[in-house]
Amino acid sequence: MSITVLLADDQPMIRQCLRVILEDQPDLRVVAEAADGEEAVALARRLRPDVCLVDIQMPRMDGIEVTAALAGPAVRDPLRVIVVTTFDLDEYVYGALRGGASGFVLKDVGPDLLLEAVRAAHAGDALISPSITLRLLRHVTTRRSVRAANPLSDRETEIVRAVARGRTNQEIAAGLCISVSTVKGHVSAAMVKLGMRNRVELAAWAWENRLVSG
Repeated sequence: MSITVLLADDQPMIRQCLRVILEDQPDLRVVAEAADGEEAVALARRLRPDVCLVDIQMPRMDGIEVTAALAGPAVRDPLRVIVVTTFDLDEYVYGALRGGASGFVLKDVGPDLLLEAVRAAHAGDALISPSITLRLLRHVTTRRSVRAANPLSDRETEIVRAVARGRTNQEIAAGLCISVSTVKGHVSAAMVKLGMRNRVELAAWAWENRLVSG
């Protein structure tokens, strides 16, 4: 079955370019387009796409507000949201990820990384543009002065460190000589213990608590 995608951007040309890139893939299908944030939220709630690609700067509701409305902590059945933007300012990135985003990519990353981000979000992984990952996560570590107790097992901690470094389940499995399903099990267990809902939150927690360093 195709991965269904909603596009939200106030520029028709950008939406058209994204549609062409996505629909050139046999496993991806654009089910709706929105020109502003309120329309994006309404369409997403009605259609329940697998992945929402949301721009940061839009009329009526910006991308951070849209992300929080569709994937935030108060949402009972969250959708997977990827923030796509020309801006990589820390406050945008941090706000989007803390709002429940499943990924953050810049518009100039190229088609391959965009497609990878969509498929990663659908698979329950997360992808952040490499150009901003380390800077963002180092910034995250400065926002917390007290480390929380680590309730994870040694193996879970090892895997969470790899997640925080941007490794996929397949890469982690290969590096540790374990199965992908075992990696997924440890990731799920870690998220349950920490009360988190996606890998981005897991990565941010690891950096906040100095499990990894740049």
